[in-house]
Amino acid sequence: MSKQILLINDMAGYGKVATAAMLPILSYMGLPVYNLPTALVSNTLDYGKFNILDTTDYITGVFPVWKELGFRFDAIATGFIVSERQARIVADYCLEQASQGTTVFVDPIMGDEGHLYNGVTPATINSMREMVAVAHLTYPNYTEACYLTDTPYCADGVDAAGARTLIDQLRRIGARSVLITSIRVDGQTSVVGYHADEDAYFALPYEEIPVHFPGTGDIFSAVLIGHLLNGVQLQPATRRAMDAVAQLIEKNKDNADKNRGIPLENYLSVIGG
Repeated sequence: MSKQILLINDMAGYGKVATAAMLPILSYMGLPVYNLPTALVSNTLDYGKFNILDTTDYITGVFPVWKELGFRFDAIATGFIVSERQARIVADYCLEQASQGTTVFVDPIMGDEGHLYNGVTPATINSMREMVAVAHLTYPNYTEACYLTDTPYCADGVDAAGARTLIDQLRRIGARSVLITSIRVDGQTSVVGYHADEDAYFALPYEEIPVHFPGTGDIFSAVLIGHLLNGVQLQPATRRAMDAVAQLIEKNKDNADKNRGIPLENYLSVIGG
């Protein structure tokens, strides 16, 4: 029987990001997908102007209903969290579900290239630490890893020892397994990781494509989780997710309005099952 996954992430009205990006990918990979929006967002933040509706009050009413109805999930994947209050509520739910065997994936969405995203405040960092603390697997990018661990961001990246130190600091927050994406290690852009089941560190280098699309992190997350829930081990699942993102960017690099994200439904065959 396919594993059921709950996405706890924002929903954009205009743009293929967050839940709108992850849901079709995971469904295509054969997984029953459910969702709980942390916020309703008018459009991707890359446009510079946006409107956000915080859904925390709605969430507080959802969990008791689901508990009464006996709803269970094999996995939960969290993304954008609006506030510290929301983080505590979601983290408590994830902890409760984890105690019953649910695997928790946390994407601590906050920023990139050394800066926080539009609308993300320093309070968000504390919220994301709460989420990372309950994660079986967390996968910040290099910028987010620095914010989470109070480590200075270096545009030139780190050496192998520095990458391992960052991973270990994230593990000390509470995450069991860790990936750090978009990090330069000894001059090579890479994804680095630690797999708790194997007690093993690894590094997967890749070549950057100089094109920016919002939502590529969500695509990576969905493909990664899909493969993990279908029985693939962390390192090969990570490489498959990296390859899928690279192919999707390559196929869409000439799109006129990149702020909308990648039109995934046209390219699901790239993702694999």
